[in-house]
Amino acid sequence: MSKRDAFLEAACGEKVEDFLHFIQLHKDKAEPFDVEEVVQEMPRNQRLTLWRKLDSLLQDVLQELPPERWAEGLEEGMEVESAVDPTHVMAVVDGVTLVADVSIKVLEDDEAYSALLEIAHRLHDVLVSLPVSEAPLQLHIHTLCEAWWKKGLKEKEQFGRAAFLISLQKSFTLKKPGVAIQRVWSLHDVLLSLDYTSEENKQIIDLLLQCFHRPNYVRNDDGKRFLVFLFSWNVNFIWVIHGTIKNQLEFYSKTMTTHIMEIYFRAWKKASGDFLEKIESSCIQDFMQNAIFLRRASPVHGKVRQIVSYFHSRKGCRKLDKMLCNLYKPILWKALSVPNFEVRANATYLFTEAFPVHDPEQSNQNIDEAIQKQLDTAMGLLDDPHPTVRCNAILGVCKILSKCWELLPPTIVTDFLKKLVMELATDCSSADVRCSVFKCLTIVLDNGLSHPLLEKLLPTLKYSLHDNSEKVRIAFLDMLIKVKAVRAAKFWDVCNMDHLLARLAIDSHPVSKRVVDLLFKSFFPVNEAEREWCSRCITLIQMNPMAARKFYQHLHKHTAPTNIIKMMLAIRRAVNSCIQTDCEVSEINDSNKENSAAEPLLGKDMAVVSSLLEIVVILWRSVEKSLKQNQEAQKYTFAKFGSVMSKYFQAFEDERCTVPLIQLASFMPPAAVPTFSCGVLSRLRRMDSGAAATQYGQLLDCMCSWGLAADILVLITDWLTEALPKQGDNTKRKVRIQETVEAKPDLALAYLEYLFCHTLAREEVLALGPQPLKHLHTVLGNWRSVLDTYLSSSTEDPKSPSVETSLKVFMHHGRLGAHLQHSSSEGRDYLLSLEHVAAWVAERVLPFLTKRTNEEEEEEEASEKFQPLAAQITEGFLSVCRDVLLVDLADETFKGQILHLCSLTLLSEAGYLCIPAVLLILKEVADRLVPEDNNNNNSNQAQENKEDATTVILGVVANIFQKIIELLARRLKKDPEEGKLLCQSAVPGLAGFLQVAQTCAPLCGVFSTLFAVVIVEKIHLLQKTTHPEEVITPESLEDMPPMSSILLSVILKSSSLTRAFLTEVSSSFDSEAITSLNELAAVLHVLAVVRHTGQSKAGLKSAAASVQQQIHKHAVASEDTRDIQRVIYESSVKTLNEILDL
Repeated sequence: MSKRDAFLEAACGEKVEDFLHFIQLHKDKAEPFDVEEVVQEMPRNQRLTLWRKLDSLLQDVLQELPPERWAEGLEEGMEVESAVDPTHVMAVVDGVTLVADVSIKVLEDDEAYSALLEIAHRLHDVLVSLPVSEAPLQLHIHTLCEAWWKKGLKEKEQFGRAAFLISLQKSFTLKKPGVAIQRVWSLHDVLLSLDYTSEENKQIIDLLLQCFHRPNYVRNDDGKRFLVFLFSWNVNFIWVIHGTIKNQLEFYSKTMTTHIMEIYFRAWKKASGDFLEKIESSCIQDFMQNAIFLRRASPVHGKVRQIVSYFHSRKGCRKLDKMLCNLYKPILWKALSVPNFEVRANATYLFTEAFPVHDPEQSNQNIDEAIQKQLDTAMGLLDDPHPTVRCNAILGVCKILSKCWELLPPTIVTDFLKKLVMELATDCSSADVRCSVFKCLTIVLDNGLSHPLLEKLLPTLKYSLHDNSEKVRIAFLDMLIKVKAVRAAKFWDVCNMDHLLARLAIDSHPVSKRVVDLLFKSFFPVNEAEREWCSRCITLIQMNPMAARKFYQHLHKHTAPTNIIKMMLAIRRAVNSCIQTDCEVSEINDSNKENSAAEPLLGKDMAVVSSLLEIVVILWRSVEKSLKQNQEAQKYTFAKFGSVMSKYFQAFEDERCTVPLIQLASFMPPAAVPTFSCGVLSRLRRMDSGAAATQYGQLLDCMCSWGLAADILVLITDWLTEALPKQGDNTKRKVRIQETVEAKPDLALAYLEYLFCHTLAREEVLALGPQPLKHLHTVLGNWRSVLDTYLSSSTEDPKSPSVETSLKVFMHHGRLGAHLQHSSSEGRDYLLSLEHVAAWVAERVLPFLTKRTNEEEEEEEASEKFQPLAAQITEGFLSVCRDVLLVDLADETFKGQILHLCSLTLLSEAGYLCIPAVLLILKEVADRLVPEDNNNNNSNQAQENKEDATTVILGVVANIFQKIIELLARRLKKDPEEGKLLCQSAVPGLAGFLQVAQTCAPLCGVFSTLFAVVIVEKIHLLQKTTHPEEVITPESLEDMPPMSSILLSVILKSSSLTRAFLTEVSSSFDSEAITSLNELAAVLHVLAVVRHTGQSKAGLKSAAASVQQQIHKHAVASEDTRDIQRVIYESSVKTLNEILDL
């Protein structure tokens, strides 16, 4: 039996296993059996028989187990023996699909295929209800449907629709959809057979619209072809597509928008008839209108403009020019003269970008007249009253000049440029307009034909370099750089070199950077010899020394480190010429004998020499990292400069020269400058106690850069130890200072301050490790005994250090402890030390803030004498604690101890003196305890405990704040002048604390305290009113009582604080805390003050509405116009109406 007959016989239910075996042989590449070959060899009657038998087989297996039950059968695992195996059924369906697919390929033109059509229908039904898990089978049936469509067989529309729909769906789900998109494009003709208005195709329409959201479609070439085709499917679909794109435009990236505008353009280009008219009127003109009428702040305005600009950029073909002319005609020219400046500005941009807007089918005369009219319009727009329109007009005119220079009459070109250069470049009403002129002239410069005319006009702009607006100066310099780049003119003819250097010397970084860009080749000709570099450097110094320093600060951005090192060595040779004598030439320039005679001679001009040395420092600092990476170059540079440093120090004793020389020495190792390095520590020892930081700062930097910070620390420690008064005989102690020099504790503290205030020095000191710093910390702590002495003795010991010095040491002890705690990896030793100091302050210092009324008069006078000192100590320590809190070093224990100290301080009689310091402490504590949003629902017990501790601490903070308010009110009452000064000093701390309190729920009660104080003070004033004339509604803070005035001044400076305060006002009515007429009047007086500041109108009206609900309950029936309550009521109602009428 032949293969054909065997295969035909196997195609039935009884021999289905044989059929599946044949299918398996076909799939096995090692076997010679090929189904396509067998089917092709069959005569037509056999093929028809085969299709009928396969149709019968397919019908039988699908009746036994429909596709809807395949997924259920696979999940149940076929536990019931009689059940049909879904795997077997799917194998049969797959085999039939394979035969049907190859049958389509070999089908002849006039061959009957009704049985094959039945098979295709059954497989189509399977495809519709196939489980998602059966992707291979779905692909095979999908391929069959696609082949049926492409073959053009009967009822192809049904199969084409199915193939198209599945391809479309797959293109959305696949990670790499390129092949699927290609398949969609190959089936795009299917759409032409579908009814756009049919409900059956709604799913496909929705999917088609989604294609415009998908970057994979928009960026893919086949996808882009498909999206362009969709514009030609149905006229009514164009508007739907356009609406979809507009809705998504806000979310498109710039790249996506670029692809979208290309799709629109290609769709328009291919369209004709009704489709072309629809695209132009519904899409392109709609974009034009939106580009004109949308606000510039709109998130889609830029993208709409980008799409319209794409059409402008394609101008040149007759069809496009005519389309732009027709579509702009009804909207553009009107928009150029509307009252709204944004519309005019948008229209100006589009008009000048699309210039010339003309109909190419008109006569040449009409076109010329239209263009002349448009040029006149552009000139008029340059005089528009709004600067934004003028800026857009400047940009447009410059683009027109650059693009159409040779086409425009010379008189028009000259008029435009004169308008820009002579008038708009000096427009004093708008810096933006001036800036636009210079930015846009660079566009004109791109056209070489403009250079001769601009060469004559640009010098009139030279003073724009000194414009009071930085952005104008930047734009002017950018234009000069462009002039230089295109060689339109000599930039120094446009702007004098002296002016450029003057601006370089004093201007900001963005400006000076551009001046350097402009002058770089002039003062650093890279292709010239190094001596020429040095010569230009000296010239630059002589012209403007400060500009020279700025120039060389930017040099490393323009040239390689090698050239900078060469420049440093060239300057060295030039400086050497100042100190050469006949016998020293060979010593100093031994390695550069061939160049020595050619070096620039400076003579004895110390100003130039000092500037050269400063420039060497600047250059060295710019290549310091590069030198560290090249050890050989570093050693060479050290050797060259080290060999002459001692002679420089001898020859140049002027201070201007000494400063850069010391900086140079700090760059080198001490061995390279032995003469200088050996004397630095001695100079620091001999420094006068009152020396300024400029005298010792560089020396300290040198020591630190040489790794000798430990020696400075020893000196500081020894001086502080020596200056400390001895406790009894201490003859065994050995002073480590080698020279007999008096101890200078003030200078030691100055050195210590410098070391810890400068980052590089601080890092070197902290890198020494804990031992020397711990010793210094102990020595500083010992100075507390001096403060003890001052507090316990009424007579001053002339040999003891001053109180000021002792206080400084006390502060430095705390700050050094903070540094050590920060650098300590574990433990809280130094926080514990600060806590001990807090205990000492509470025990020994705070008692002096309490007046002793029952003691003898002399002791009371002594106590008052020590009060300022006690306040200084307390404030100083609280300041240190605030710094510890500020850098987040404090733990819960430390915060608790410091808050306890604050409480004790405020309880003292004179504790009010420390209120400003306490407020700063409260602010930092609260700021670090503001609860964070916790989205984790599984918070554990530890987290809850932490929250409880936080709540307790914040409760203490609120209580302390309330005590502060009470103390301020008491001082104002007792001594108004002193109270006002105290309140003014507390304002910064109060403002900071309230800013934190408004964000922290546990601290919202502080606004209740403030509200209560303000209202009580105002009520007290109203109660004392005896005459109707005294009932005056306040208009400003000055009209309020003292305490209220100060508190409200803090609150009303911040809109957020004002809102929080007004919220508290409203909540007080909700709790019925405000009921009486005087209370309501007091609230209205506060609201009147808030009203005059213009803050938080919504919160103000809400609070006023709460007052309105209660004020009418207190209407006074008395007709006596002198009745105080009646006057207060009428005044309150008037104030309330004024607030509500806002």
